[in-house]
Amino acid sequence: MVSPSQVYRSTRSSTEESKSFEEVVIQGLAADGGLFIPPSIPAVSQETLFGKWASLSFQELAFEIMRLYIAKEEIPDSDLKSLIQRSYSTFRSSDVTPLAKNVTGNEDNLHILELFHGPTYAFKDVALQFVGNLFEYFLQRTNKDLPTEKRKKITVVGATSGDTGSAAIYGLRGKKDISVFILYPTGRISPIQEEQMTTVPDKNVQTLSVKGTFDNCQDIVKAIFGDKEFNSRHNVGAVNSINWARILAQMTYYFYSYFQATGGKTGKVKFVVPSGNFGDILAGYFAKKMGLPVEKLVIATNENDILDRFLKSGTYERSDKVAVTLSPAMDILISSNFERLLWYLAKDYEANGDSLKAGKICNSWFEQLKTQGKFTVDKAIIAGALNDFSSERVSNAQTSESIKKMYKVSVNPEKYILDPHTAVGVCASERLIATDNDKSLHYISLSTAHPAKFADAVNAALSTYAGYSFENDVLPAELKKLSTLKKKIKLVEKADKELVKSVIEEELAKMDL
Repeated sequence: MVSPSQVYRSTRSSTEESKSFEEVVIQGLAADGGLFIPPSIPAVSQETLFGKWASLSFQELAFEIMRLYIAKEEIPDSDLKSLIQRSYSTFRSSDVTPLAKNVTGNEDNLHILELFHGPTYAFKDVALQFVGNLFEYFLQRTNKDLPTEKRKKITVVGATSGDTGSAAIYGLRGKKDISVFILYPTGRISPIQEEQMTTVPDKNVQTLSVKGTFDNCQDIVKAIFGDKEFNSRHNVGAVNSINWARILAQMTYYFYSYFQATGGKTGKVKFVVPSGNFGDILAGYFAKKMGLPVEKLVIATNENDILDRFLKSGTYERSDKVAVTLSPAMDILISSNFERLLWYLAKDYEANGDSLKAGKICNSWFEQLKTQGKFTVDKAIIAGALNDFSSERVSNAQTSESIKKMYKVSVNPEKYILDPHTAVGVCASERLIATDNDKSLHYISLSTAHPAKFADAVNAALSTYAGYSFENDVLPAELKKLSTLKKKIKLVEKADKELVKSVIEEELAKMDL
């Protein structure tokens, strides 16, 4: 029997139409431009959480969580366990996402959740290693015993502000019947991030360097998903955080780190999450709604602070004025996954639990955003959001100062080096520690990338310290060799959907997969 949390609908739909898990993974974005969500979030009892789940390994916990959202009829238990094991066998830590506990050693309970132990040294690996295997699993099942000319193929198109691209490429490289195109804004990602994407030699992978911003790239990807004729020809799939499977995979580390911080017992925990596209912290929202007793989910933004402004004003407003910061993966002015949260808020606080009405409300908001550049929600929506979230804005100067401070004061381990995105979260955490003044609270600050990926920001902060060396203290051997490898880049001179479509078709012909 399929449960209500194992069927999916669009955030913008006002009909009863529903999709299976496989359909939402392969399709990525709904035909009406909305995002897929389970209209019902499954509840997990405190007895199950702390009597069973608290002692599980990361992989075992991932299975329990994913099983609630994926029907056995779609993926049997043995297959799901195999997918999970294969996805996380590529990580350098046996814990997959280890927790550096009490890094400053002064009883402030500041813990750093290290999400960068996957193949590309970024948190996106936790989701995209799994998503890559899911794509392969579904395609192999569909194409079993079919002749070559009848095999189903997927053209994955994604946009990246830095880490999604390499994580998607490493999750999909070499996989049969899948071609991968990743758009990124020219000159707006770090050199190592570019090298990770462009030095992968597999013929099913192509990076597109687009002159423009990340938001331009993301808009093009969404427009391509909305192009029915192009989709029907190329069967476009999504790996950006708009893909529901990414949110699902990221839920695990909220539960796992909570149990690590509290010793498997109920405790007072705040999660602090550097936020750009809102996917990472949205996974925490699902964990909280499932029953994990989280005090608050804290949105930590850089100077591109649309989420912080929304929680303070109730107005969600797009702009083309992207501030260039030390944390470029968060240089985003439209947070795609925020739409998923807005749907649940509309359902709970304006639609009286009516899913169809929630879809209608959500659709009207995004029509306003498209036509007027902004929309404003009712005060009840903001009040509802503030039950689960708070926000902090961190400047470039504060980001750099946090990198310096942690290097100087850390003891577990000593001279702990933060990447600039993690530093945004740590800076926000330290403010909360000072304001809350509650030694029983645990603060889990999510570390989203290895510091080696952002050499300029890290070196600018730490180069004055005697004995510091980026080569010796930061740069892993795997990343060091990237600069010696041949690059494969296609430059797109203008952020234009039709131009990108023509480039994709031209490159697909060359791939001949």
